[in-house]
Amino acid sequence: MRLLDTETGRFVDRDPAHTTYAILSHTWDTSGGEQTHKQLRKILKRYLSPKIRDACAFARANGFRYIWIDSCCIDKTSSSELSEAINSMFVWYAEAQVCYAFLADVPVGEDHTAAGSSFRRSRWFTRGWTLQELIAPWDVVFLSCDWTVIGSKNTLSRLVEEITGIDREVLLHEKSLDSVSVAARLSWASKRTTTRAEDQAYSLLGIFDINMPTLYGEGERAFRRLQEEIMRRVPDQSRFAWGR
Repeated sequence: MRLLDTETGRFVDRDPAHTTYAILSHTWDTSGGEQTHKQLRKILKRYLSPKIRDACAFARANGFRYIWIDSCCIDKTSSSELSEAINSMFVWYAEAQVCYAFLADVPVGEDHTAAGSSFRRSRWFTRGWTLQELIAPWDVVFLSCDWTVIGSKNTLSRLVEEITGIDREVLLHEKSLDSVSVAARLSWASKRTTTRAEDQAYSLLGIFDINMPTLYGEGERAFRRLQEEIMRRVPDQSRFAWGR
Protein backbone atom coordinates (compact mmCIF):
# COMPACT_ATOMS: atom_id res chain seq x y z
CA MET A 1 0.00 0.00 0.00
CA ARG A 2 1.38 3.40 -0.96
CA LEU A 3 1.00 6.03 1.77
CA LEU A 4 1.95 9.68 2.14
CA ASP A 5 4.40 10.59 4.87
CA THR A 6 2.67 13.49 6.64
CA GLU A 7 6.02 14.97 7.69
CA THR A 8 7.86 14.88 4.36
CA GLY A 9 5.00 14.76 1.85
CA ARG A 10 6.70 11.85 0.12
CA PHE A 11 5.37 8.41 -0.77
CA VAL A 12 6.27 5.34 1.27
CA ASP A 13 5.25 1.70 0.80
CA ARG A 14 3.86 -0.01 3.89
CA ASP A 15 1.86 -3.11 4.80
CA PRO A 16 -1.53 -1.74 5.93
CA ALA A 17 -2.01 -4.65 8.31
CA HIS A 18 1.07 -3.56 10.28
CA THR A 19 0.94 0.22 9.89
CA THR A 20 -0.88 2.93 11.80
CA TYR A 21 -2.37 5.35 9.29
CA ALA A 22 -5.19 7.80 8.73
CA ILE A 23 -7.23 7.87 5.54
CA LEU A 24 -8.97 10.75 3.76
CA SER A 25 -12.46 10.58 2.30
CA HIS A 26 -13.36 13.50 0.07
CA THR A 27 -15.17 14.50 -3.09
CA TRP A 28 -12.94 15.29 -6.02
CA ASP A 29 -12.56 18.89 -7.17
CA THR A 30 -14.25 19.05 -10.57
CA SER A 31 -13.04 22.58 -11.35
CA GLY A 32 -9.36 22.71 -10.48
CA GLY A 33 -8.77 18.97 -10.56
CA GLU A 34 -6.82 16.82 -8.12
CA GLN A 35 -3.10 16.22 -7.93
CA THR A 36 -2.33 12.78 -9.32
CA HIS A 37 0.29 10.25 -8.32
CA LYS A 38 2.39 11.18 -11.37
CA GLN A 39 2.27 14.89 -10.54
CA LEU A 40 3.19 14.35 -6.92
CA ARG A 41 6.18 12.27 -7.96
CA LYS A 42 7.57 15.29 -9.80
CA ILE A 43 7.10 18.09 -7.32
CA LEU A 44 8.42 19.12 -3.96
CA LYS A 45 6.39 19.34 -0.77
CA ARG A 46 5.89 23.10 -1.08
CA TYR A 47 3.87 22.52 -4.24
CA LEU A 48 1.36 20.14 -2.72
CA SER A 49 -2.23 21.21 -3.31
CA PRO A 50 -3.91 22.92 -0.34
CA LYS A 51 -6.16 19.90 0.28
CA ILE A 52 -3.28 17.40 0.41
CA ARG A 53 -1.10 19.74 2.44
CA ASP A 54 -3.90 20.43 4.94
CA ALA A 55 -4.80 16.73 5.16
CA CYS A 56 -1.20 15.87 5.99
CA ALA A 57 -1.02 18.68 8.55
CA PHE A 58 -4.29 17.63 10.21
CA ALA A 59 -3.30 13.97 10.38
CA ARG A 60 0.17 14.86 11.68
CA ALA A 61 -1.31 17.14 14.37
CA ASN A 62 -3.43 14.19 15.50
CA GLY A 63 -0.47 11.85 15.79
CA PHE A 64 -0.44 10.13 12.39
CA ARG A 65 2.80 9.79 10.45
CA TYR A 66 1.05 8.32 7.40
CA ILE A 67 -2.11 9.04 5.44
CA TRP A 68 -3.71 7.50 2.36
CA ILE A 69 -5.51 9.69 -0.19
CA ASP A 70 -7.11 8.01 -3.17
CA SER A 71 -6.54 10.82 -5.67
CA CYS A 72 -2.75 10.71 -5.40
CA CYS A 73 -1.73 7.43 -3.74
CA ILE A 74 -2.92 5.26 -6.64
CA ASP A 75 -0.96 5.25 -9.90
CA LYS A 76 -3.94 5.26 -12.25
CA THR A 77 -1.70 4.90 -15.30
CA SER A 78 -1.21 1.28 -14.22
CA SER A 79 -4.40 -0.70 -14.88
CA SER A 80 -3.21 -3.55 -12.67
CA GLU A 81 -2.47 -1.24 -9.73
CA LEU A 82 -5.80 0.54 -10.17
CA SER A 83 -7.71 -2.76 -10.22
CA GLU A 84 -5.88 -4.01 -7.14
CA ALA A 85 -6.56 -0.75 -5.30
CA ILE A 86 -10.27 -0.77 -6.14
CA ASN A 87 -10.62 -4.35 -4.93
CA SER A 88 -8.63 -3.61 -1.76
CA MET A 89 -10.07 -0.21 -0.92
CA PHE A 90 -12.81 -1.36 1.46
CA VAL A 91 -10.25 -3.24 3.53
CA TRP A 92 -7.89 -0.27 3.53
CA TYR A 93 -10.63 1.97 4.90
CA ALA A 94 -11.61 -0.68 7.44
CA GLU A 95 -8.02 -1.05 8.68
CA ALA A 96 -7.36 2.70 9.00
CA GLN A 97 -7.26 3.99 12.55
CA VAL A 98 -9.41 6.93 11.48
CA CYS A 99 -11.08 8.19 8.32
CA TYR A 100 -11.23 11.96 7.94
CA ALA A 101 -14.29 12.89 5.86
CA PHE A 102 -13.51 16.32 4.44
CA LEU A 103 -16.73 18.14 3.50
CA ALA A 104 -15.52 21.01 1.34
CA ASP A 105 -19.01 22.48 1.00
CA VAL A 106 -19.87 22.59 4.71
CA PRO A 107 -19.00 25.81 6.60
CA VAL A 108 -18.13 25.91 10.26
CA GLY A 109 -20.53 27.28 12.83
CA GLU A 110 -23.95 26.36 11.45
CA ASP A 111 -26.53 24.04 12.99
CA HIS A 112 -25.76 20.85 11.10
CA THR A 113 -28.92 19.14 12.34
CA ALA A 114 -31.23 21.82 10.95
CA ALA A 115 -33.42 21.06 7.95
CA GLY A 116 -31.64 22.13 4.80
CA SER A 117 -28.26 22.51 6.52
CA SER A 118 -25.10 22.40 4.44
CA PHE A 119 -24.14 19.17 6.22
CA ARG A 120 -27.36 17.48 5.15
CA ARG A 121 -26.93 18.74 1.59
CA SER A 122 -23.21 18.02 1.30
CA ARG A 123 -22.05 16.54 -1.98
CA TRP A 124 -20.12 13.98 0.05
CA PHE A 125 -23.39 12.18 0.83
CA THR A 126 -24.30 11.94 -2.88
CA ARG A 127 -21.18 10.29 -4.29
CA GLY A 128 -20.87 6.57 -4.97
CA TRP A 129 -17.38 6.00 -3.59
CA THR A 130 -18.05 7.69 -0.25
CA LEU A 131 -20.62 5.01 0.63
CA GLN A 132 -17.94 2.44 1.46
CA GLU A 133 -15.79 5.20 2.95
CA LEU A 134 -18.59 5.87 5.43
CA ILE A 135 -19.36 2.25 6.28
CA ALA A 136 -15.97 0.49 6.30
CA PRO A 137 -14.01 2.50 8.91
CA TRP A 138 -14.66 2.09 12.61
CA ASP A 139 -13.98 5.78 13.20
CA VAL A 140 -15.08 8.51 10.77
CA VAL A 141 -14.48 12.14 11.72
CA PHE A 142 -16.37 14.76 9.72
CA LEU A 143 -14.48 17.97 8.95
CA SER A 144 -15.82 21.29 7.68
CA CYS A 145 -14.31 23.30 4.82
CA ASP A 146 -11.71 24.83 7.15
CA TRP A 147 -10.78 21.46 8.71
CA THR A 148 -12.74 22.08 11.90
CA VAL A 149 -14.15 18.93 13.48
CA ILE A 150 -17.95 18.72 13.06
CA GLY A 151 -18.36 15.41 14.85
CA SER A 152 -17.81 11.69 14.37
CA LYS A 153 -19.80 8.85 12.85
CA ASN A 154 -20.53 7.81 16.41
CA THR A 155 -21.71 11.15 17.77
CA LEU A 156 -23.67 12.00 14.61
CA SER A 157 -24.96 8.49 13.89
CA ARG A 158 -28.64 9.41 14.20
CA LEU A 159 -28.24 12.32 11.80
CA VAL A 160 -26.17 10.32 9.32
CA GLU A 161 -28.74 7.51 9.45
CA GLU A 162 -31.45 10.04 8.60
CA ILE A 163 -29.45 11.49 5.69
CA THR A 164 -28.29 8.20 4.16
CA GLY A 165 -30.96 5.69 5.10
CA ILE A 166 -28.28 3.36 6.46
CA ASP A 167 -29.16 1.72 9.76
CA ARG A 168 -27.28 3.18 12.71
CA GLU A 169 -26.31 -0.36 13.74
CA VAL A 170 -24.57 -0.85 10.39
CA LEU A 171 -22.79 2.50 10.60
CA LEU A 172 -21.45 1.64 14.06
CA HIS A 173 -20.56 -1.98 13.15
CA GLU A 174 -23.11 -3.33 15.59
CA LYS A 175 -24.72 -5.19 12.69
CA SER A 176 -22.76 -6.94 9.93
CA LEU A 177 -23.21 -6.15 6.27
CA ASP A 178 -23.88 -9.82 5.58
CA SER A 179 -27.03 -9.61 7.67
CA VAL A 180 -28.43 -6.81 5.51
CA SER A 181 -30.43 -7.76 2.42
CA VAL A 182 -29.02 -7.15 -1.04
CA ALA A 183 -31.95 -4.83 -1.80
CA ALA A 184 -31.21 -2.69 1.24
CA ARG A 185 -27.53 -2.41 0.38
CA LEU A 186 -28.36 -1.48 -3.19
CA SER A 187 -30.87 1.12 -1.97
CA TRP A 188 -28.07 2.92 -0.11
CA ALA A 189 -26.34 3.49 -3.45
CA SER A 190 -29.44 4.18 -5.55
CA LYS A 191 -29.37 7.95 -5.00
CA ARG A 192 -25.60 8.26 -5.29
CA THR A 193 -23.77 9.08 -8.49
CA THR A 194 -20.36 8.35 -9.99
CA THR A 195 -18.52 10.14 -12.76
CA ARG A 196 -17.94 6.93 -14.70
CA ALA A 197 -20.64 4.33 -15.30
CA GLU A 198 -18.33 1.48 -14.27
CA ASP A 199 -17.78 2.99 -10.84
CA GLN A 200 -21.43 2.51 -9.99
CA ALA A 201 -20.50 -1.18 -9.71
CA TYR A 202 -16.86 -0.91 -8.62
CA SER A 203 -17.71 1.33 -5.66
CA LEU A 204 -19.94 -1.47 -4.31
CA LEU A 205 -17.41 -4.31 -4.41
CA GLY A 206 -16.52 -3.98 -0.74
CA ILE A 207 -20.15 -3.56 0.29
CA PHE A 208 -20.82 -7.06 -1.07
CA ASP A 209 -17.36 -8.53 -0.36
CA ILE A 210 -16.86 -9.11 -4.10
CA ASN A 211 -13.53 -9.25 -5.90
CA MET A 212 -13.62 -8.90 -9.67
CA PRO A 213 -11.46 -7.40 -12.44
CA THR A 214 -12.05 -3.76 -13.32
CA LEU A 215 -12.45 -3.01 -17.01
CA TYR A 216 -12.92 0.68 -17.70
CA GLY A 217 -14.70 1.06 -21.00
CA GLU A 218 -17.25 -1.68 -20.35
CA GLY A 219 -19.87 0.84 -19.20
CA GLU A 220 -23.03 -0.55 -17.62
CA ARG A 221 -21.87 -4.12 -18.20
CA ALA A 222 -19.83 -3.67 -15.01
CA PHE A 223 -23.04 -3.59 -13.00
CA ARG A 224 -24.33 -6.71 -14.70
CA ARG A 225 -21.08 -8.48 -13.79
CA LEU A 226 -21.51 -7.32 -10.20
CA GLN A 227 -25.05 -8.74 -10.11
CA GLU A 228 -23.77 -12.05 -11.47
CA GLU A 229 -21.13 -12.20 -8.73
CA ILE A 230 -23.73 -11.34 -6.08
CA MET A 231 -25.94 -14.12 -7.44
CA ARG A 232 -23.12 -16.63 -6.99
CA ARG A 233 -22.36 -15.53 -3.43
CA VAL A 234 -25.66 -14.41 -1.95
CA PRO A 235 -28.88 -16.47 -2.22
CA ASP A 236 -31.00 -13.34 -2.07
CA GLN A 237 -33.32 -12.56 -4.98
CA SER A 238 -33.91 -9.03 -3.68
CA ARG A 239 -30.93 -7.92 -5.77
CA PHE A 240 -33.40 -7.39 -8.64
CA ALA A 241 -35.08 -4.62 -6.65
CA TRP A 242 -32.35 -2.23 -7.97
CA GLY A 243 -34.17 -1.86 -11.27
CA ARG A 244 -37.35 -0.74 -9.53
